Amino acid sequence: MQCLCTDCQAGAQTFTDMCFKDLWLFDHFSEDQMQELKKIGQKRTIAKGAPIFRQGDTAKKMFLIKAGRIKLSKVSENGAEVTLDFRKAGDVIGEDMFSSEDCYPVSAWALEETTTCGFSLQKFAALVLANPEIGLNVIRSMSKKISSMTGRLESIRETSLEQRLYSVLGGIAKEHGQPAGGGVALPFRLTHEDLAFLVGAHRVSVTKAMQSLAASGKIASHEKIITLKHAFS
Repeated sequence: MQCLCTDCQAGAQTFTDMCFKDLWLFDHFSEDQMQELKKIGQKRTIAKGAPIFRQGDTAKKMFLIKAGRIKLSKVSENGAEVTLDFRKAGDVIGEDMFSSEDCYPVSAWALEETTTCGFSLQKFAALVLANPEIGLNVIRSMSKKISSMTGRLESIRETSLEQRLYSVLGGIAKEHGQPAGGGVALPFRLTHEDLAFLVGAHRVSVTKAMQSLAASGKIASHEKIITLKHAFS
């Protein structure tokens, strides 16, 4: 995108080489179409602790994280805020603007100073009206992604909660973990309620699965900081 090839690299942050052209959503874009997309790019820097968007805000922007880290959370019906996921440099947030949802279903918070590159739904819609083939290419990419996710869901059904939980923890450790005593420690606290949302299970069941993983020596937990005893490659 036009905003990041020139002035974004001057600060102290470490920037990813990832660009919108590398994302699955734009797999079917030609070079000319990517150049058109580049014209509507916008840079934004978000301070640590500030929201990128809040749950219920109009879903009108999509962002590629160029530097920093973001937490996705949701406020439940009883008013409690639960953590759903974490995103790092190279990941995308705000894909909901392409769905039928009018509002973001979650909130996104900067865990550290974060720089994003993105574009608005309004500008993208104008781009599609001028270049209808772009809209068709997005539909092709989204259809392919849905088919892939359907296959993953079928696979998840065949695994136990303990296996799913360990896999989720391993995925977080691989992307965000820090070396610790021959294993990998997650750099932020996760409650059992957070984990329950991440694996789609009841909190009590997650507590039992965590106890089983700890008893088998796969994980350790101290003050809600989880350490996986074996590094994930």
